[in-house]
Amino acid sequence: MADVPADIMVAEILDNIRRVFQVVNEQSKEVERETGLTGPQAWAVKVIAKHGPVRVSDLARLMYLHPATVGGILDRLEKRGMIVRTRSSEDRRVVEVNLTDDGRTLMEHSPESASNKIARGLETLHPAELSTIHQGLDRLTVILDARELPPKLIGTTEVNLPKTPTRSKASAKEQH
Repeated sequence: MADVPADIMVAEILDNIRRVFQVVNEQSKEVERETGLTGPQAWAVKVIAKHGPVRVSDLARLMYLHPATVGGILDRLEKRGMIVRTRSSEDRRVVEVNLTDDGRTLMEHSPESASNKIARGLETLHPAELSTIHQGLDRLTVILDARELPPKLIGTTEVNLPKTPTRSKASAKEQH
């Protein structure tokens, strides 16, 4: 790629960003239209279907979200009758989540959420390729002055908080 002129690379980067936004937006709308769920809710249903019954902490890890964020998603799914939470008989502190019959039926007919598709794809990458994407997107957030914005989940206004910083603000500023 070193032989490609900078203006061509900038144009291609912008077009690829546009493509990503377009696909994420379209998939989020499709999921909501077909299921009535937000993208993160549909993603949670798919992960629970694959791994359930699953501990809330494990679900958060599998979805790359903070447990408090997953708790909010589960609250809404439980109100809709899609999931059931039960306390472990061995350890009362442990809560397991499983799909109800309605949740299983919905999962079978729901399209894959953009978040799930992105996470699944990223998980298959070689560490060097993943590092390149991580560095590029990190740099893009700096360019946009977005490093301190709370990360909203795709297809919802919900924020993945509390934020767990990967490095200090000072080291981020030093690198950029």
